[in-house]
Amino acid sequence: MASRILIIEDEPDIRKTLEYNFSKESFEVFQAASIAEGEQAIVEHNPDIVILDLMLPDGSGLTLCRDIKSDPATKHLPVILLTAKADEVDRVVGFELGADDYVTKPFSVRELILRIKAILKRLESNSPPQEPLFTFGVLTLNLEAHQVFIDNLEVSFTALEFRLLKHLIDRRGRVQSRDQLLEEVWGYSAEVTTRTVDTHIKRLREKLDSAGDYIQTIRGVGYRFSKTPE
Repeated sequence: MASRILIIEDEPDIRKTLEYNFSKESFEVFQAASIAEGEQAIVEHNPDIVILDLMLPDGSGLTLCRDIKSDPATKHLPVILLTAKADEVDRVVGFELGADDYVTKPFSVRELILRIKAILKRLESNSPPQEPLFTFGVLTLNLEAHQVFIDNLEVSFTALEFRLLKHLIDRRGRVQSRDQLLEEVWGYSAEVTTRTVDTHIKRLREKLDSAGDYIQTIRGVGYRFSKTPE
């Protein structure tokens, strides 16, 4: 069965270009030109992934991204933000609201397709964890419920943040380069310099609070999760 993609974008030329290229890749494509149309399309078409512009005629795409990720019925729906805003602060806000990826205009359609395929492949390959609870010092993860607790207090994590944290924990004691993290967590290799990993690591540390020191920076290489809590 073909994967369903919903494009929420107010520029007709971009929608037409994306629809043409997505259809060539055997995706089933739906379109919306506003937040209101996008909300309706999500209900009607139940897409597998959403490509979301930030600047829409009836408001900011960030609002819709937040609503998608805060609704239990759609919180696992992947969202790729498509925008002309390239500043780090815009990326941070997007990721904080739960976006799975962030692509700036002008963009490579081929690269966007590869990112979409990587996200869909990752979702298909996810398997139920063997152990529901993992405890490491003051940090506890409920792997089945995707919950994170610091000193028994729950902290909210996006699906991508949780996946990155779990990846680091699974490889604790071993250095993970930025390229490795991009490929294994995001599902694609970066051919250009990106601060995506650094932005997420910074956000992880902030949310982990007292457990943030478990994530160590290996200068010039990447990141490593402590082998022991001490």
